[in-house]
Amino acid sequence: MSISKESELIGMKKISEVVGTTLRLMTEFAKVGISTKELDEYGGEILKSYGAKSAPYETYKFPGYTCISVNEVAAHGIPSEKIILKEGDLINIDVSAELNGFWSDNGGSFVLGEDIHNHQPLVDASKNILHKAINAIKGGVKIADIGHLIETEARKSGYKVIKNLAGHGVGRSLHEKPEDILNYRVKSNRERFKKNTTVAIETFISTNSTIAVEQNDGWTLVGNKGGFVTQHEQTILITDGAPVILTKANGLWEY
Repeated sequence: MSISKESELIGMKKISEVVGTTLRLMTEFAKVGISTKELDEYGGEILKSYGAKSAPYETYKFPGYTCISVNEVAAHGIPSEKIILKEGDLINIDVSAELNGFWSDNGGSFVLGEDIHNHQPLVDASKNILHKAINAIKGGVKIADIGHLIETEARKSGYKVIKNLAGHGVGRSLHEKPEDILNYRVKSNRERFKKNTTVAIETFISTNSTIAVEQNDGWTLVGNKGGFVTQHEQTILITDGAPVILTKANGLWEY
């Protein structure tokens, strides 16, 4: 959305702090032996305590308050009593919500406990690439150039990007224009980031796959060539200089 008055900025800051705090607390709550359903319900209670509503449920009737993807699941993992977290699991939590007509989105991948499967380098790459991408965004920058930066940095680290998942505009709904802030460059895309708009920037960094494929449940996405995928996401306000990271309460670069 385009921020045109102070009340809109306040509204976006408020919901962004809610989803950021929820993501951080869920990440801290995750432990060996609990189910992803239990983790999701914990997140749902936090959202409710702020008066916020789950965006995936409100928008798409997703069967959970948050998306929790474990190991080979690339995105949109459905919380389940049957999925019990284990030592060394690669976990992604994606939290988006609505409050007072404003919407915000963030997510993060992390290794639970000891990194016995060596997922941490992939996590670090995704997190660091998001940091670089966000720091390169300001009004007038081509969206395609940020996609190029993300893919180039992924290749340097020995990884690939998922090409059919993307960042997006956010604010008055969960997904707004620009709809495809991709992790690679589309040369024909001449669209530029606009000052005073809010967008969700997210990395999808992969070991093997380049396409996310929907499973029979209609939600769960896995890589077309297997392997693992990490995602990190922040909602930001674009300026003439450094962007304002609205979801910074998630402490993404602190863990």
